[in-house]
Amino acid sequence: MKRNQFKRLHRGVALPLGLAVLLALPTLAGYAAPPDNAGETDPLSSLKQGKDAYDAKEFETAVKAFRAAAEPGIAEAQYLLGECYIKGDGVKADPAEAVKWSRKAAEQGFAKAQFNLGISYLTGEGVKADPAESAKWFRKAADQGDVAAQYNLGMFYLRGRGVKEDPAEALKWLRKAADQGDAMAQYNLAVCCFEGTGIGQNKSEAFKWYRKAAEQGLAMAQCNLGSCYALGDGVGRDLVEAVKWYRKAAEQGDTTGQYDLARCYDQGFGVEQDFVEAAKWYRKAADQGNVKAMTYLALCYECGDGVEEDLAEAVKWYEKAAELGSDLAKAALSRLKAED
Repeated sequence: MKRNQFKRLHRGVALPLGLAVLLALPTLAGYAAPPDNAGETDPLSSLKQGKDAYDAKEFETAVKAFRAAAEPGIAEAQYLLGECYIKGDGVKADPAEAVKWSRKAAEQGFAKAQFNLGISYLTGEGVKADPAESAKWFRKAADQGDVAAQYNLGMFYLRGRGVKEDPAEALKWLRKAADQGDAMAQYNLAVCCFEGTGIGQNKSEAFKWYRKAAEQGLAMAQCNLGSCYALGDGVGRDLVEAVKWYRKAAEQGDTTGQYDLARCYDQGFGVEQDFVEAAKWYRKAADQGNVKAMTYLALCYECGDGVEEDLAEAVKWYEKAAELGSDLAKAALSRLKAED
């Protein structure tokens, strides 16, 4: 049940190569020296005023102050002004203007602006999409230790997007991000170790990284950690511990965790057998589209295990699962039809 799912390319949704924007206002000190003719207003004072205003949610004031600092060349202010154009904070959202200011800061070596510019080239927002250019800017930020850029660069190498596919290089960058505590990097590094991608298969190492990510609350990692304990992969077999981690994932709404927890209750693995609890978790997973859960929920209704026997309800769930390709559900429907 090891699910080779990879984190979005940062910014929020956990989807393969999904996208987002870092919005936390940094306290980085990097900036370009202001020119001698910067005027009466001190750009660094304007930067501070802008950050204070932003923290107070006075976005229009913040934009004005950021601009006053950005125009003389303060890299952090350029980055923050770009962020405002990305989000539409204090100004109308404008991807092209965001790219303009992100580029100014990125060319001065400001890592978070380099990251945002990499995202813009990936998504094509405000600039023509160019995966190779995206990878270039991610690398610049990654080389400075930006964890999100390290993660994304690793995923680029894993997918062969914007760069030549290189599992070993992917592993290198994922490890850098994982070492900084990025949960999704830890999860995907574990998947690589488990499957032997870019490195010889090492289930003990996979277990270690799954646990690190699981302890940060990442449901996918919790589920896979549960499977490690259930199967004895990289750790001694421990069904009670497996149930513990399945439950953590299930309670976060992870459908695989819900299904696996249901199976444990159904079979009495690591927990006292309880058909009512099994049916409950099968339904939670089935309601989210888990095909295996649909099939077993149907079986619960057919046999009256944990729920009142209801052949019509059983057929309903078998049909749902069959429509999604379940051979077990198709066979069950054929059997029921033959028994009529």
